Amino acid sequence: MKRMTSFGDLLGPQPVLLPENSDAEQALLDNQSPVDVAAAHPTASVAWAQLAEDALERAGITGSGEPRAEVSLDVVAAYAFARTGYHRGLDLLRRNGWKGFGPVPWSHEPNRGFLRAVAALARAAQTIGENDEYARCLDLLEDCDPRAAGELGLD
Repeated sequence: MKRMTSFGDLLGPQPVLLPENSDAEQALLDNQSPVDVAAAHPTASVAWAQLAEDALERAGITGSGEPRAEVSLDVVAAYAFARTGYHRGLDLLRRNGWKGFGPVPWSHEPNRGFLRAVAALARAAQTIGENDEYARCLDLLEDCDPRAAGELGLD
């Protein structure tokens, strides 16, 4: 007998709940430099997401991005940091049973690093005018958790 997933889809896959990366998460909570945390924990999406969010903030982008004629180094760095966090998160999701679709709940704290990286990638992509990537990121967030985009300021 199939169980109902957390998003109410009787036939869909069960939500993926990533394991904690408590060392990286605690280091960030202790205000260690995200650069140092990413170097010490290169597989931790949360560190890359923090680097991307910090770079976007320095560029003045806190919500949905706005295409600009001139793109700063911080926006390009945010894109690279976010893409790294996104790919590290995909690797971990796949190792934990994710098949490329299905629930990755925002409510599960260890999933948030990956979801934050996807949101940062969406902002950076939109800012540099990569609209297809922006749309793919929004679709991925919707597929992972319909509440994630709103929680991340992308609604």
